[in-house]
Amino acid sequence: MNDDLARVLDVVGPRLRDLRKERDLTLAQVSADTGISTSTLSRLESGGRRPTLELLLPLARVYEVPLDELVDAPRTGDPRVHPTPVTRDGVTVVPLTNDLSGLRAYKFVVPPPEGPLPPADLQRHEGHDWLYVLSGRLLLNLGDQETVLKAGEAAEFDTRMPHAMRNPGPSTAEYLTLFGPQGERMHVRARTVNG
Repeated sequence: MNDDLARVLDVVGPRLRDLRKERDLTLAQVSADTGISTSTLSRLESGGRRPTLELLLPLARVYEVPLDELVDAPRTGDPRVHPTPVTRDGVTVVPLTNDLSGLRAYKFVVPPPEGPLPPADLQRHEGHDWLYVLSGRLLLNLGDQETVLKAGEAAEFDTRMPHAMRNPGPSTAEYLTLFGPQGERMHVRARTVNG
């Protein structure tokens, strides 16, 4: 078996286990839905059984994911990004780049506040941010300064300065943002986990 194939097959078991646990399913439930025995499912997840197309197709259907997501298939020349949006506390984050090593691009969709605008939760970290407002308005706090950005306006800043972005309303705000790995770790994790 060549190294590329071995690498692809090595990730299948952990992916299957993660997908099952994310969906809060037991091996018995997956077995009932797929017709695959629990012992076979267990061996697939632990790497004790080599995955075959006959096993992966029903699992992809049950987990509602494309087959290539199960096997981490290598890119085939398709330049399109197939984003998986994440929504937490009403804020939707859409990844717009595939490359995890360099500059990252995201689209944020932020609903208007339901009541008074909450105070800014200022963050500071290594990096540099650039953002562009697509629609609505975005309140950018940089240190003690507040700037309202409207659709078509852009901003860039050093993220070592305390900063926050909020939607002052009255409509949904959509904006694009670019940042390097340090900013990606801080903003996306904070926005998708804590909201």
